[in-house]
Amino acid sequence: MRLTHLVATAAIAALLSGCTANEAMDTVDVDLKKVSSKVNYQLSGKIVQKMQAMNMAKESPIMLRIFKEEGVLEVWKANASNRFEMLRQYKICAWSGKLGPKVKEGDRQAPEGFYPISPGQMNPNSSYYLAINTGFPNRFDQANGRFGTNLMIHGACSSSGCYSMTDEQMQEIFALSRDAYKGGQQAIQLQALPFRMTAENMARHKDSPNIDFWNMLKPGYDQFEITKRPPEVNICEKKYVFNQQTDGKFSPTGQCPAMSTPPAMEVALQSYNKKYNDDYAKATKKLAGLVWYEPTEAERKAIVAKQRVGKELAYAPTGTSLDAGKLMKVADLEKQEARRAELEEAKKAIEVQQAELEKTTRNGKSIPVPVENPLPKPVMQAAAEQTAPARKGFWGGLFSRSGTDAQKLEPAAVEPVDAAALQPADPKQTTQKPAAVATVHPAATETAKKPAGAAVQTTATTEAAPVAEQAVAEQQPKKRPFWKIWGN
Repeated sequence: MRLTHLVATAAIAALLSGCTANEAMDTVDVDLKKVSSKVNYQLSGKIVQKMQAMNMAKESPIMLRIFKEEGVLEVWKANASNRFEMLRQYKICAWSGKLGPKVKEGDRQAPEGFYPISPGQMNPNSSYYLAINTGFPNRFDQANGRFGTNLMIHGACSSSGCYSMTDEQMQEIFALSRDAYKGGQQAIQLQALPFRMTAENMARHKDSPNIDFWNMLKPGYDQFEITKRPPEVNICEKKYVFNQQTDGKFSPTGQCPAMSTPPAMEVALQSYNKKYNDDYAKATKKLAGLVWYEPTEAERKAIVAKQRVGKELAYAPTGTSLDAGKLMKVADLEKQEARRAELEEAKKAIEVQQAELEKTTRNGKSIPVPVENPLPKPVMQAAAEQTAPARKGFWGGLFSRSGTDAQKLEPAAVEPVDAAALQPADPKQTTQKPAAVATVHPAATETAKKPAGAAVQTTATTEAAPVAEQAVAEQQPKKRPFWKIWGN
């Protein structure tokens, strides 16, 4: 009878406690410059005095409770009557991902659920100042195929699936946990929840794909709100069950044994749920036609971007979902999501193009990217005329001595010269044959055979004669041209 009265009284108090849920965060009274030993750090006189005022022993048990959406971590501590009261409330500096449980390694999600933390999960040598392993994956996570490693509550204000605090906050949380273990606590319960599971919050998130999972966690939240004692947690049929009495055994993947809720708890829950159902109906009516837009991690970070100024690069506060999210009309959210999907598709297309371009530029290959010439066409033409080299006549280009012009000769334009045509008429005049001429156009040969004064048939032939003379002269610089033999 006494337990029933106690539980009923606690239920009424819980209904009135919502007004203080968003009280100001406690200021951490830790000066890291004065901390000589992170493991042996002693809590400040200020927090010890607060414990004494709340009738709490320094080494009494504690419980940790996280609300992602608000971005807060609460430390609850047992008083002399073994009821837990909130001793400290810290603003979480960084948590990654969005609302919802962690499912697999690399998804950047921070865990949600009920996790027991033993002394062996405390890490005083963490690279993130101090760390407490959450114990993910627990038995529920394992039964549902969820996996991941090193999911912590730690310092440094940088998260990739963890709950990251400032170093000062972590020093105090670590000391509170250490003292609770010294007092004989075997395991500290961590309740990692998406938000306070009030009727209005549940109605606001009723369209979330995670709502079934959250409805499963809600009885554990409710029973703590009623009793102010961490619930007893078990797993069966791949789901959480809280404060259930049984003579059987719980198996995470096996069938739940015959179980029952303690009578006192049953009575308290009936009263609690009646009030909750009424509030939920009112909230659903108020939110009709509206849906909650859950912000991305980037959108949360944008809200608190100024906090990074002057800090280390690793310092990355992420803000709260309440500040970055908003209620929207269903139609507006659908349009927004459609637009977001289009942008994602465009981004993927660009990434594919960039990947293909990288492939083509490997091994010395490349694809030129067309760029429009900024100059008007008349200016372009004038510049081209000024910079273009002067064109040579066909024969002048053929016999040019420059290497550049020589490379441009086409094989069809030249033919070997008949050596007999270049011999003198009288073999007695010379005993040497002229040096072989590599290339002379046939027209030049024909001109050489004709007697002086012969009619010139074409302009090409007329021009070719002196050119041929020059070519032969260069080949035989010390001899008189053969056609001048008859001139003596």
